[in-house]
Amino acid sequence: MKEDFLHYVWKFQVFGASGLTTADKEILQIIHPGSHNSNAGPDFVNAQIVLGAQHWAGNVEIHLKSSDWYAHKHEIDSAYENVILHVVWQHDAEIYRKDGSVIPTFILKNYLQPHTLQMYSKLFAKGNLWMNCENDFPGIDTFLIENWLERLYFERLQEKQGFILQELKESQNHWESLLFRMLCRNFGLKVNGTSFLSIAKSLDFSIVKKCMQDTLELEALLMGQAGLFEKDLEDWYFSSQKKRYDYQKRKYNLDNAHVIKPIFFRLRPPNFPTLRLSQLAVLYAERQNLFQEIIEVKKLEEFYDIFKVAANEYWDTHFNFGLSTMSRKKWFSKSFVDLLVINTIIPLKFCYAEKMGTDVTEEIIALSTEIASEDNKIIKKFNSLKPIARSAQQSQGLLQMKHFYCDKNRCLHCAVGNSLLRRG
Repeated sequence: MKEDFLHYVWKFQVFGASGLTTADKEILQIIHPGSHNSNAGPDFVNAQIVLGAQHWAGNVEIHLKSSDWYAHKHEIDSAYENVILHVVWQHDAEIYRKDGSVIPTFILKNYLQPHTLQMYSKLFAKGNLWMNCENDFPGIDTFLIENWLERLYFERLQEKQGFILQELKESQNHWESLLFRMLCRNFGLKVNGTSFLSIAKSLDFSIVKKCMQDTLELEALLMGQAGLFEKDLEDWYFSSQKKRYDYQKRKYNLDNAHVIKPIFFRLRPPNFPTLRLSQLAVLYAERQNLFQEIIEVKKLEEFYDIFKVAANEYWDTHFNFGLSTMSRKKWFSKSFVDLLVINTIIPLKFCYAEKMGTDVTEEIIALSTEIASEDNKIIKKFNSLKPIARSAQQSQGLLQMKHFYCDKNRCLHCAVGNSLLRRG
């Protein structure tokens, strides 16, 4: 038994509302349980109860045992002087105010429905389950899950906002520079995301703007900062681009000492750093006002048009310098563009709108529900339990649920866990 379970039971009043009495057999009526307090002080504030015929307004403190009041030294803390009710699981000591009066005690276990305690024990029983409610998840109402996932999706956007705002601050509130950093990070995907972000951070965006007038110039700049010209190769294109970068390095006094070098190991060729950096260079060379376009565009098909980009011509027959392959234009795949919209465009739009004081909720919902669900181990597992993820909004919500609720045993804060605890 944990105290946060008692908080949950009291907050949502998961017990019969009639026939309640205190430990001293005084009739108790709960008008309002109060507001859950996440700061220092009593657990619930501004509660209202009726004891006998007397109406009380004040705070509620919750403990597993009554004696915890003294163990936590509340008797000497003025913040607890306005406690009107002590809610406990086990009553093992009388609690007194400074004036000697007894603080009424409500013994919660006397009124808790057996099924609630049984489900709580079941949810938090030790085992090898992928998540606590794995066996019950298939039977959860679909409508409830869908509403919960929408809420979790926006919770996930709020969390991503912290990273975005930090990057914006480092970019001196330059939104175009921020977009460049975010795109670099997501062009690197999971394997090279940190590396590509370090490349972006190693460059003042003014240098990027100067080089974006020529695709080869910008490609050389990005690959040079990535450290891809540090070895010697007998390849005409490699030599040409290396010369460009060497000139840029002197001209702009460039330094890549703190850049994390990208890796190729275990990557599929379409995701090689060479191709992704070339595609990024072409994108910026072709879209001189990329940030403004992204903010103004609202439909998914329009984003597909913006990112209809292929790597430079040399890469038609190469995945890496000096290694020839069959000729094939290296375009962005639809799934890659979807990932950019999910992980870069929508979070950026969300953050920008909040900064500008505008509401883009409907636009974000439309975009996130139009994109197909992501396909990874977590989403596959959820769908094997209950086919629920059809859109990116739902798959993002499921990722949020797994990482921040299931894995952290926060069932009491989850709509799914709540619905199981409230079942009759």
